[in-house]
Order: sequence, then structure tokens, then C-alpha cells
Amino acid sequence: MKNYLRYLSVFLVTFCLSIGAFAQAKELPDFADLAEKHGPAVVNISITQIIKNDRSGSFFGQPFSLDENDPAFEFFRRLMPPGSGPGQSPRQPRQPRELRQNSVGSGFIISADGYILTNAHVVDSADEVIVKLTDKREFKAKVVGADKRSDVALLKVEASNLPVVKIGDSSKLRVGEWVIAIGSPFGFENSVTAGIVSAKGRELAQENLVEFIQTDVAINPGNSGGPLINMKGEVVAMNSQIYSRSGGSIGLSFSIPIDVALSVKNQLLAHGKVSRGRLGVVIQAITKDLAESFGLAKPMGALVASVEKGGAADKAGIVVGDVILKFDGKAVSQSSDLPRIVGATKPDSKVTMQLWKNGASRDVQVTLGEIPDDDADTQTPKRRGKKSAESPTANRLGLVLTVPSAEQKQAMGLAHGLVVEDVRNGALRTDLQPGDVILSVTHKGGQVELKTVAQLNELLTQIDKASPVTMLVRRGDAQTFITIKGIADKAEKNEKTGN
Repeated sequence: MKNYLRYLSVFLVTFCLSIGAFAQAKELPDFADLAEKHGPAVVNISITQIIKNDRSGSFFGQPFSLDENDPAFEFFRRLMPPGSGPGQSPRQPRQPRELRQNSVGSGFIISADGYILTNAHVVDSADEVIVKLTDKREFKAKVVGADKRSDVALLKVEASNLPVVKIGDSSKLRVGEWVIAIGSPFGFENSVTAGIVSAKGRELAQENLVEFIQTDVAINPGNSGGPLINMKGEVVAMNSQIYSRSGGSIGLSFSIPIDVALSVKNQLLAHGKVSRGRLGVVIQAITKDLAESFGLAKPMGALVASVEKGGAADKAGIVVGDVILKFDGKAVSQSSDLPRIVGATKPDSKVTMQLWKNGASRDVQVTLGEIPDDDADTQTPKRRGKKSAESPTANRLGLVLTVPSAEQKQAMGLAHGLVVEDVRNGALRTDLQPGDVILSVTHKGGQVELKTVAQLNELLTQIDKASPVTMLVRRGDAQTFITIKGIADKAEKNEKTGN
């Protein structure tokens, strides 16, 4: 009887474990149906760019020409292959050549009458765009419009009854959720890869208008413009970029949320371009030390470091040192939120902004401008002129400061400020560098413009030694707030070393 009970208990345990394993296996994702059902709506995009060369020849792959009377003509003629370079006679001019550069990408069909979404960088400078479907049909596509800032482009092919993707809601996507990508990595059409959502709301350098979705799905060159699909078969994003040191996938891929892509598509379809609101400010993140300096309860909002003269913010009375807490009723939790919120607002819109100004909250009305199609390049002015005659000794922060000459002020376009000539003893924990110009110091919730070294030193005596010192600094054409901590320790060290 005991043996029977023992065998029965072993059987029951084994049975329960098997049931559990079976249940767990049933929860594992099956991507086969997704790939079969939605793969036909994903297209391969072939791009051809024609590069014309009308020079007389080439030298190491570069356009090259040389007159026959030049002393070096015969030397180079012997080095060049037959029919190229300076050996070409002026009486027998070389005909212009056309070089055809090809590349591939991916896209997905969003309407049965032939509208297709892809990345702007896929079709950039394309002279010919060919769209190929999984049933081997090929169509010549027209670029309806492309927006480089969001990296979204809209194509159109003349066809009907095409398979289309199902659009999802990227805001409902959860970290850890399974997703698949379909595309043409390295030209291998309709390749399917799978992974999970690694993070949402990722910020990438030079990409402040899109909050990317990060996944560990294998994305490679050629996947660009293809869809990211959830387990419901819905497109939730467009694959756009990878982070890689080798050029191939290492499990860090970034996709544009589908709601952003569709918003851009609607404007491209209606106007052929995307219009975005412009506030006319340069902002920076609020750190814990900056929040303390400006009297904020916690780090939040976007700190205004510079205001464009005559811009929307300037006309609304926004000044350097203001902190933008809300824009059109939307909270600005961190500085990176502001460009996206403002950019998504139509130009000429009149909105209400909540500011933290001089230690108190207040609302202002602002009428937005418009971001131009191409931002103008900026140049960094060089400092010129002789140094000021003010004392070169370091102050209690370890900074050697001078008053800029009239010539320097004119060259830099400044009316006031102190030039950092040297940073001694590391100047505590700060990002200050020689050549920076300290424009003002935050004192009692406001900005005190600096005109002399003595003025700054006097202000430092009025600031609590345990408090950080926050300064507005000009570096090249940019302005930013920089905080110096540990003023008490620094003062003691300077006294001991005689600085």
C-alpha cells in the first residue's frame, strides 16, 4: 500500500509539472501567423541616385583635369590609365558620365490605393524609387513629401486593392511587450525578426522632436522604414535607427511611434511639408542644484538659457532664467518635453504658458512663430583684443576673470559679462572653461548682470556658503546655466594656498 501511494504521489507531481510546462509553452509567442498575415503589406524599396560627372577625368576616384602646357602634365599622364586624366586631348572632349548609386530600404502600405510610409533618409536625394511587393509586382513610386526632422516620408504608387497594415496605438505599448519587425536588411526581402520593447520615450542626439521606442529586435541596414508590429498585428512604430559600433545589430534599435508618423503623413498629404510652432528660446535641463537655486520644490520644467530677439518668447516677456512649467495646459516634466510639445502646435497659435519667474508661478500668453525649413548655420565668434587691466588673481571659486574690452564685447555681441581666463584647482565641480563669458549670477530668484569682477566677488559674499552658485554662461553662440557647488570648501582651500 505504501509503494502504491508513493507511485501515485510521484505520478501526480509529474502530471502537475507537465500541465504547468504545457501552460507555460502555450504562452510563448507564435510569430508565424503575424508574419504570414501582415508580411504582404510590407514592401522593399530600391532607390537609385544618379551622380553626373562632367569633368575631363578622374584621379584616385576624384574629378581631375590638367592643361597640356602644365609641366606636370606628362608625369601624371603616364600614371593614369588609358583614356583618363590629363591625357584627354582638348580636341577630343570626354562625354559626361552618369554614375548610378543604389540602396535599399523598407516601407509599409497604409492605404489600398497605394500610399506608403517609409523613412525620409531612405528616399533622400533619390532620382528613382521602385517599390516591390511580396508577390513580385514592382511599381515606380512618387515621393509625396519627406520630413527630415522626424525622418518620415510618404510615397505613392499607382495601384489599387493593395494589402494594408493595421494601425495600432503606440501610447498603449508596454515595456517588455513582444514585437516583430519586417523589412529588407541588406536587401533580404521580407525578413522577420522579433524581440521586446526595451524602453519608451528615448531621446537621441539631434532628435528632439521624436520620443523613440527602443527595442532589442534585430534591425540592420535595409530595415529602415519598415514596421514594428505588436502581437495583435498592429503597426505601433516605424523602424528608423540603430546604435552600433560595427554597423550591424547589437540589440539597440529605435523606432518612431506610429502616431508621430501618421501626424507627419497627414501634413505631407495636405501641404507637402510639415509646419511646426517655434517659441524662440534655447533651453536646458533643470538639475537638483539648479532647482534649488531658482527656488523650485523639485527639478522640473525647462530652464530658459537664451531668448531670440524679436521671437515669440521675447514678445511674450519671457526672459533668461524663467522656467517653463506648462505649455498649452501640458506639463513640461523635463526640458526635452518642450520642443516636442511646441513643435506639435500650429504656427500662429495663441497659447498659455505657465512660468516660474522670480520665485513665483505666473501665466503668460504667447503667439507662436514657425520653424523655418532650414535652420541657419551658426558660427562661433573668436575673442579678440587685449585683456582687461583688472587683477588676474583667482577669486574664491578658483576663477581668474577679466572684463572684456569694448572690442571683445562688440565681436561677441555682448553688453556685459566677465571672461574666464583661467580655472584653477579644478574650480570645484564645474563645467566652466577658459574662454567662457559669465553673464549673470542667480541671486534671490533673479538674474544679476555682471559688469566687474569686484561686483561678482561681492555677490559671492552674500550667497550662503552651503548653497550652489548658479551662473548664466555664454560659450560661443550658446548660453547655458552652470552651477558650482562646495563654495565653503573652496574658499578655505584658496585661503590656505594663497589663491
